[in-house]
Amino acid sequence: MEDAYAKSVAEVLEAFGVDRTKGLTDTQVEQHARLYGKNVLPQEESTPFWKLVLKQFDDLLVKILIAAAVISFLLARMNGETGLSAFLEPSVIFMILAANAAVGVITETNAEKALEELRAYQADIATVLRNGCFSILPATELVPGDIVEVGVGCKVPADMRMVEMLSHQLRVDQAILTGESCSVAKELESTSAMNAVYQDKTNILFSGTVVVAGRARAVVIGVGSNTAMGSIRDAMLRTEDEATPLKKKLDEFGTFLAKVIAGICILVWVVNIGHFRDPSHGGFVRGAIHYFKVAVALAVAAIPEGLPAVVTTCLALGTKRMARLNAIVRSLPSVETLGCTTVICSDKTGTLTTNMMSVSKVCVVRSVHQRPMTDEYSISGTTFAPEGFIYDAGGLQISILEFSPDRKMMSVLCSRKQQEIMFSKGAPESIMARCTHILCNDDGSSVPLTMDIRNELEARFQSFAGKDTLRCLALALKRMPPGQQSISYADEANLTFIGLVGMLDPPREEVRDAIHSCMSAGIRVIVVTGDNKSTAESLCRQIGAFEHLDDFAGYSYTASEFEGLPPLERTNALQRMVLFSRVEPSHKKMLVEALQTHNEVVAMTGDGVNDAPALKKADIGIAMGSGTAVAKSASDMVLADDNFATIVAAVAEGRAIYNNTKQFIRYMISSNIGEVVCIFVAAVLGMPDTLIPVQLLWVNLVTDGLPATAIGFNKPDGNIMTVKPRKVNEAVVSGWLFFRYLVIGAYVGLATIAGFVWWFVYSENGPGLPYSELVNFDSCSARQTSYPCSIFEDRHPSTVSMTVLVVVEMFNALNNLSENQSLLVIHPWSNLWLVGSIILTMLLHVAVLYIEPLAALFSVSPLSWAEWKIVLYLSFPVILIDEVLKLFSRSPRGRRFPLRLWRRDILPKESRDN
Repeated sequence: MEDAYAKSVAEVLEAFGVDRTKGLTDTQVEQHARLYGKNVLPQEESTPFWKLVLKQFDDLLVKILIAAAVISFLLARMNGETGLSAFLEPSVIFMILAANAAVGVITETNAEKALEELRAYQADIATVLRNGCFSILPATELVPGDIVEVGVGCKVPADMRMVEMLSHQLRVDQAILTGESCSVAKELESTSAMNAVYQDKTNILFSGTVVVAGRARAVVIGVGSNTAMGSIRDAMLRTEDEATPLKKKLDEFGTFLAKVIAGICILVWVVNIGHFRDPSHGGFVRGAIHYFKVAVALAVAAIPEGLPAVVTTCLALGTKRMARLNAIVRSLPSVETLGCTTVICSDKTGTLTTNMMSVSKVCVVRSVHQRPMTDEYSISGTTFAPEGFIYDAGGLQISILEFSPDRKMMSVLCSRKQQEIMFSKGAPESIMARCTHILCNDDGSSVPLTMDIRNELEARFQSFAGKDTLRCLALALKRMPPGQQSISYADEANLTFIGLVGMLDPPREEVRDAIHSCMSAGIRVIVVTGDNKSTAESLCRQIGAFEHLDDFAGYSYTASEFEGLPPLERTNALQRMVLFSRVEPSHKKMLVEALQTHNEVVAMTGDGVNDAPALKKADIGIAMGSGTAVAKSASDMVLADDNFATIVAAVAEGRAIYNNTKQFIRYMISSNIGEVVCIFVAAVLGMPDTLIPVQLLWVNLVTDGLPATAIGFNKPDGNIMTVKPRKVNEAVVSGWLFFRYLVIGAYVGLATIAGFVWWFVYSENGPGLPYSELVNFDSCSARQTSYPCSIFEDRHPSTVSMTVLVVVEMFNALNNLSENQSLLVIHPWSNLWLVGSIILTMLLHVAVLYIEPLAALFSVSPLSWAEWKIVLYLSFPVILIDEVLKLFSRSPRGRRFPLRLWRRDILPKESRDN
């Protein structure tokens, strides 16, 4: 029954055919159970484990790698290879893919826990009136129409309409649903509010909320999925996880790379059709198989197998750094998403504020004989800790009259300097109605409380409560007879008024600076709260969100105001909105979706069950450490300190992580371009295999992987939070950078081939062949030669090529300390992790060359000092080339020159757009 809040008690009872003095009959219970179903949130079917595993392999590059591994194994078996050599390459590839799949499965499994956590908020039992008798039943057996009694401490078992009050009032903590910082009073009267939100439905008890004061009876109007909690569950189910910007870019680049790989592989195979019948192959079919192996090697060379592992490692290291900032990352990809966040939708209570109500102002009557009549004092301190300026103090002790809703006050009897004094505090209207005198602050005199003084105090009360949006208490005292040890309600009369106290939930001291940092970084902050508009606007003024604004129109909206806007005005409102107040769960998700349709990258904070759908829908869902388990399970990140400033620090860290991620992706891509150039050019020129697949895997995984991971430790730029967020559609490798890395990659490939040619043609330890003999090696067995044909199977030339490839990549890693800054400005020792990784990589490579079992495995041999010198000569120029390209990058005019020579139609679409 969706509109029960707008109907009278009698109308609701009539709709369900129930007598509130007897409850439902057994027959009615059976009918309603069949009609409305059970009072449980349905168990969702979790994705089968095998489907989760298969999903991780649904990627074009992964499929190409799998095909390459299988084909490599089959070709090895066809050539008679056995043992480790046949299984090595496919085994390594499958281990890499298995590791990446494991990370993906774990991430997706975590996402399903939020729905399970939601069931924890369902009540276990309920006190139900049926057949004229009360009984305690499992909450799952409730049906619409049941009369249920609730009291202090009860968890509401279903959505229910109040029908009878059994105490002076009923108060319910519904923060998990609405985010309200205080409990709310419930009533019997129907409400006529238009577009009523949960906060307006003051006669409805919502499933999962907790009664904190009073007793009442209510009729069940919704069970299971047809409750507020059920709506949250449905919203979470309808919310699909969005791929992160980096994931989208990598997927797009992977598709582009796969097409390029396929084209190059086919081209190499077709170009060499004329060589299929060469005598060295032993027939046309074997020749075709040989060049098919070359094509497979090209595929292995072109795909950066280590990239997923390096990305995962870098993001994981980033999460450790963020954990030190009190930001606990639950989803690794969300780390880089922070870097392009454009809007932060922040909850008010506890995130922007301390969530600790503390005294902010005190008003006392100074004198009744002169103006101004009242004095105001500001109180420092923003937490429950006894810190702040104290104007007066004394030793106080014993008898208390507790607060009650009808009196709206409480009193305590204290002893001070052998005097018995009763102090009272409470709602200003209640205290002032009991006061006959007022205490003057100047001379301590007590004078009659006249109508003029009452009016003055009333005006100041309205100022506190209205303009300053403070929660007010009035203070009073009464001198009691000496020796009195107890007080009664009758003593709460003829009081002497002391003053007014204004309290607020103060903003965190660091929030104002954090808001300014967001503005400098081009990030918009939208304060989202369930509180009323005036209270929220007051906070926004204090934290600087409304800085330089005199009129809040167009910047501050309640949920109902926003929903009532025409489409065009709503679009304009989204672009200017700073405050979104009086919201309920559906509004938060609606806001996220609306912002995302305008290409905003949205971070949403929340702590309650009600926030879970919005947290799941947002690009970055940020839960509070003090929040509910449901919110944490639905989020990407948890703030251990519940502090908005931590989000801003995490954004800065996310930007730095993305910049470093981008650098090592470019580094690895340039390496793979070099490998492709090497194999492609060698195949086209008709040379022997310069590198074999197992050597390529070693380079891609180890010698490239370690420096790439270390690049993730590059120091962030000093202006990281003074530039606008990157665009979501920004390519990982843009047009100019793609040209730069083609140049670098081409040099890497040509240097690798040069090392191979040098050994055959110029090396003192080589055969000293003419170049023409090298490119016609496949006809060696059919010709008379001055050298044995077995020279083309020597390990030395391949070892020189592999070592050039490794060393040139170490120099290239230094190039990636910065995208555009020279190595003369950013020195290698600015990232000692990178220096260490280069040293470790070279030690590993030397071990492969000089330790025999490893040398045999990778088909390499030890190098002489003359060979090491040529390796260094061929490798070092990559630094000089990149320095020239960086110089062009720093000059806008220079950047345009190379692009004129570049064909835009072969770039990925996003690169052309940029």
